[in-house]
Amino acid sequence: MRNKLLGKVCLITVYTLFFCLSLTCPAVAAEPIKIGFVASITGGASFLGQPEKETALMVQEWINKEGGIKGVPVQIIIEDSKSDPSQAVLATKKLIENDKVVAIIGSSTSGESMAMAPICETAKIPMISMAAALQIVTPADEYKRITGTSESPRIQRPWIFKTPQTDTSAVEAIYAHMKKKGITKVGIVTVSDGFGSSGRNELKRMATKYTMNLVADEVYGPKDADMTAQLTKIKTSGAQAVINWSVGPTQVIVTKNWSALAMGMPLYQSHGFGSKKNIELAGGAAEGVIAPLGRLVVWDKLAKTHPQYQVLSRYAPEYEKRTKAEVSTFGGHGYDGLYLAIDSIKAVGPDKTRIRDFLESNIKNWPGTGGVFNMSATDHTGLDLSAFEMIQVVKGDWDFAK
Repeated sequence: MRNKLLGKVCLITVYTLFFCLSLTCPAVAAEPIKIGFVASITGGASFLGQPEKETALMVQEWINKEGGIKGVPVQIIIEDSKSDPSQAVLATKKLIENDKVVAIIGSSTSGESMAMAPICETAKIPMISMAAALQIVTPADEYKRITGTSESPRIQRPWIFKTPQTDTSAVEAIYAHMKKKGITKVGIVTVSDGFGSSGRNELKRMATKYTMNLVADEVYGPKDADMTAQLTKIKTSGAQAVINWSVGPTQVIVTKNWSALAMGMPLYQSHGFGSKKNIELAGGAAEGVIAPLGRLVVWDKLAKTHPQYQVLSRYAPEYEKRTKAEVSTFGGHGYDGLYLAIDSIKAVGPDKTRIRDFLESNIKNWPGTGGVFNMSATDHTGLDLSAFEMIQVVKGDWDFAK
């Protein structure tokens, strides 16, 4: 009897001591799961990087309010590439070597992303780009092999993925729309940077597949302030339509020049036109411009049964409420990249190799802002031309093109 009583006293003492220690000693906080995020927050491409940064801050807040990933907080470490590929490389190395991130989202432009990709490949860390060029995910030798054909790549960079629809798909969406309109003679005008050069290659590569005759092929510099000369050549070339391939201020300049010249033919812009700011800056000159864009810009016109509606109707209103700015497809690329990484970590943990494998093998019918993703070993984008709607500027707003 005495031994039983002594045992009970000891047990009570242990419980009391444990309770007191739990009150006086703070719990050890779990080390956060670190995700790197490189964006063009300042510099010439800040119109891309700013909405991406705002989206990253919003997603981090959402995830951690929901309890993180299985109780572990997420830390999104944001680095400014300053719209410079060399700065993007430095930011990438810092995130890998100093911050020990498990994945990297970024960067905003094709040139920066192509500079970052070899760093991530060497370090064997999954990278999800927010830029469009097919070469970001396609090795140089494979891209060279398909140049001059309309083939899709069969090989992808093992550690590199991306969220924007490819420039190939954007070109196909434009050409498919032109075919319906009976347009066969096309003039193209492209900027001489990574995005423009890639777009020009794809416009030429896909022309035969869609029986398009490129009757003019003009190029301008990323800092050029007037493209009247190039557009005048296209106007007299016999073209039935003109396609401009660029992002940012040059899109607006081309739009204004096209309107001023009264070219008498439709202007198609690349999928980099997906910001209401472009319409505002062009003024009335943007009326009638057509572009292949993700459904984010017309989310409120979609049927509620659409597979993307739930994602878009959550992201777009919350982004606009938080930032007091119109939602753009660019912030959406950041949203998709982050949630692709987060969903992968939820499934397999913060292991770089397993994250990579999950992205390649398990992203199926995954609804994002840019489309419904289906990735595979031969497709590290997971979207095709069905991710686009052909959108036209009507009365200063986005609407479905006829």
